Amino acid sequence: MTETRTPATPGEHRKAAWAAWIGSALEYYDFFIYGTAAALVFNKIFFPASSPATGTLLALASFGVGYLARPVGAFVLGHVGDRFGRKRVLVLTVLLMGLATVGVGCLPTYGQIGVAAPITLVALRLLQGFSAAGEQSGASSMTLEHAPEHRRGYFTSFALSGTQAGQILATAVFLPIAAMPQEQLLTWGWRVPFWLSGVVVIVALVIRRTLDETPVFQRESAKEDREPPIAALFREHRADVLRVVVASTVAAVSTIFTVHALSYAVNTVGLERSPMLWVGVLANVVALAAIPLCALLSDRIGRKPVFIGGTAACAVLMFGYLWSISTGRYSLIFLTGILLFGIAYSAPNGVWPAFYAEMFPPKVRLSGMAVGTQIGFAVAGFSPSIAEAVGPGRDGWFAVSAFIAALCACNIVAVLTARETHRVPTDELGRRGGPAPEPVAAG
Repeated sequence: MTETRTPATPGEHRKAAWAAWIGSALEYYDFFIYGTAAALVFNKIFFPASSPATGTLLALASFGVGYLARPVGAFVLGHVGDRFGRKRVLVLTVLLMGLATVGVGCLPTYGQIGVAAPITLVALRLLQGFSAAGEQSGASSMTLEHAPEHRRGYFTSFALSGTQAGQILATAVFLPIAAMPQEQLLTWGWRVPFWLSGVVVIVALVIRRTLDETPVFQRESAKEDREPPIAALFREHRADVLRVVVASTVAAVSTIFTVHALSYAVNTVGLERSPMLWVGVLANVVALAAIPLCALLSDRIGRKPVFIGGTAACAVLMFGYLWSISTGRYSLIFLTGILLFGIAYSAPNGVWPAFYAEMFPPKVRLSGMAVGTQIGFAVAGFSPSIAEAVGPGRDGWFAVSAFIAALCACNIVAVLTARETHRVPTDELGRRGGPAPEPVAAG
């Protein structure tokens, strides 16, 4: 017998969505400033013993290393969130991310302590990745379980809008830093964005400690003889975990845009740092509006059409964006960059928090999302390093674009095999067998 779901009040809807937005923005500010620093300065201060090309490759690889810890963090934090609560995970992730990020800002450079500097840098990046593994899945689970039936896509998209806001903050903070004289940039300037994370931690903790645990989780936690979430997940939901893994590789569009394209433009083509940083800022500003609009559309016509359409557009537009960088024409770079990242990528990015969460029942929701997404994101995290290897030099843009197009094709196949869930009642999500659920009225 299906339990009756107690509707959340409009105030609870908004509070959960706002907490997801602001928490994700602050957490991913921490995560993305590392990517910007890796593209601009880490090759010079942590890997200077290598050739310029090798130093760049190693700096980008240190960015990708953070994604290695994500699957581990997904198993640990997914278990914590499904067994002990969504709120507990969201507070823990902020603390871990803040400690790691402030630590990076305090690190001595290679010139001061030698090889211990890049080793410690990698260790702190691993801690960042471990923390990030539980952030979006925890925020998405929390928001979905508070959301009204017919607007789950819209409310859960706030977690990803927050992520985009974090990218804006991270890039905007580096705009004046990147304009500094080279000596100041490489000595103390690059540290400032990392030190600001101390403020980030305090604000995020205050916000997240005011959250209420979801009624859905409270009912689930009240059940006796609860099985370990990971055991239930892999016994009953292996196919959905695999779908999420493959679908999540679309995040490579983000890491190529954010890290590889910036490095390619500045270090290979020789473009100015500041205009390229502004491309990221403006594209993310557009995405702040596009993400909730795409999520609203998915509440109307379904998750799959919006997701697949956006992914296909990303595959095409990546060719245009990287080619425009190779030409050095800033007008084309801004146009294609905003179309790619501000609009096309907002479709899968705005839909996946609801789509992935809706594949799983509450007892394994956070674990299923976390494990699936973080394995897929691990592939995405190393895509800048792979891109540097498969498409070196100014003419490498086509090979990199083809690599991303192949990942997008895999994503589309995975999404096509999934169940459409936008009209499935919340209490029926993730259930296997039984009668087909009644559709929910759209408005």
